[in-house]
Amino acid sequence: MAYLLSVNVGSPAPTAHSDFPTTSIDKRPVTGPVAVAVPGPRGTTPTGLRGDSISDVKHHGGPDQAVYAYAREDLDRWEREIGRELPGGVFGENLTTQDLAVTDALIGERWRIGEEVVLEVSAPRIPCRTFAAWLDEAAWIKRFTVRATPGAYLRVVRPGSIRAGDPVEVVHTPAHDVTIGVAFRALTLEPDLLPRLLAADALPEATKDKVRARLRPSGSSASPTP
Repeated sequence: MAYLLSVNVGSPAPTAHSDFPTTSIDKRPVTGPVAVAVPGPRGTTPTGLRGDSISDVKHHGGPDQAVYAYAREDLDRWEREIGRELPGGVFGENLTTQDLAVTDALIGERWRIGEEVVLEVSAPRIPCRTFAAWLDEAAWIKRFTVRATPGAYLRVVRPGSIRAGDPVEVVHTPAHDVTIGVAFRALTLEPDLLPRLLAADALPEATKDKVRARLRPSGSSASPTP
């Protein structure tokens, strides 16, 4: 059964690689239960986990990015390639999962974690220069993009508390085939996949608006389809 290997939170630290003076990408595993709640709009309450911070609240956080999950198996592949240890939380993820196919998770899929919390898969993580500077690996954004195992942002459907070791069970799968991997490749590498994304109702509205804009004929000023 899939489970949480660690639950990770971070605090602001100085950075010169962001539009903001600090970054909270350095997440560290915590012991004991962690409260999970629906955050406020982006720019207000930036994260769904108590004790966690997001510094760049302009581009991150809000209900559609309440929690970020990354698979331990994908971290292990990166460890072998990079040749250094990558502990849980190092990619800025709140949840480091074990035996869960995060890249194959469907947009709108729901996970029950422990006895209380239900989270919904919303979108893939798109790498940024803060992430690249934090990892300090050559051509990191390109390498991360080509690998196409971006991890998943999640919404909070039912709040509660979680902790390392909690089982993760898929309790709902939507009736489409748009996975985290497909969405990531469409948005970054394979624009021919973009029309497929509109079948995923749970994809964030801001992302769907960007998809519609990219699909409009060049020079068109038509408003996005509601």
